[in-house]
Amino acid sequence: MRHNDILLEAGTNEVEIVEFYLDETDGATSEDYRGYYAVNVAKVLEIIQMPKVTELPEVHHPSVLGAFNLRNQIIPLVDLSCWLDKPFHKDTTPKVIVTEFNNVTTAFMVSGVNRIHRISWEEVEPPTPYMASLSKDSINGVVKLEGRIIFLLDLEKIVADLNPQLGLKLDSAVDWSGNPSYRALVADDSTLIRGMIKDQLELANFVVEVHNNGRQAWERLLDLKQKAEEEGKTIHDYVQIVISDIEMPSMDGHNLTKRIKEDSQLKFLPVMLFSSLITDRLRHKGDSVGADEQVSKPEITTVARRAMDLIEKSLKDPSQLNTPKTFS
Repeated sequence: MRHNDILLEAGTNEVEIVEFYLDETDGATSEDYRGYYAVNVAKVLEIIQMPKVTELPEVHHPSVLGAFNLRNQIIPLVDLSCWLDKPFHKDTTPKVIVTEFNNVTTAFMVSGVNRIHRISWEEVEPPTPYMASLSKDSINGVVKLEGRIIFLLDLEKIVADLNPQLGLKLDSAVDWSGNPSYRALVADDSTLIRGMIKDQLELANFVVEVHNNGRQAWERLLDLKQKAEEEGKTIHDYVQIVISDIEMPSMDGHNLTKRIKEDSQLKFLPVMLFSSLITDRLRHKGDSVGADEQVSKPEITTVARRAMDLIEKSLKDPSQLNTPKTFS
């Protein structure tokens, strides 16, 4: 299989990451340190030289350097070193990583960019609580590559903290009274987002079970499948929908969806992907593994309504649900 073919294929439990670095200077000892970080290639639009930046009025965080014009689009620029409270090495000629996720374009200034790696999510470990605290809870994964420890940055959290209007919000004004009680299995590696999805679904009268990643969710589904076989029931007697993030250590949401849709007993279980990677240019990946619905973060209020629609559709006619598609 050619490299480009692998890039187009979803459900392999692989991810491509852009490795970059931040050069720091210890003011007390004048010693330099290089920290290594990475982000998902799917979130990166391009990498450019440092542009001419215009200051923005009423900026409330020093890490927001201003904005620049890139092909008639005004893009805010965030200094990652400043956000992470790292003393930036002034002699560095910085690079700028332009990203798109949650339907928002944001640029991040870094010291330099190394290369792209293709890795398995099995290689990614969740950060320890102590490690996460040192990065202002902005790290969602750790991977060891070529003798280096590389931290996967949670850019969504950084952007949401800088601009709370872009974060997830619960709409408590929606009247969910009278809704039937359904059971949902949720997989997301973010404690905050797991909690918000659980709260939203419980407002809509769901019974919710949460898991930290796709691997845990898959193992739970296999347990429920075995229980259904032993008791002469179907999987729908124990869970009616799976809602999953895409980027997760151990097993991602695309691979989880693919496994569900290729299983003879689980394939009629509705699967909704809820991720910052749901964009027009990436939606085909979820389609190819058979996702029944894809919702872009931060549209959390729509999750419960779409979940109920999917469940009612599956209970009425399971054959209407998606099956994995193959792109030639």
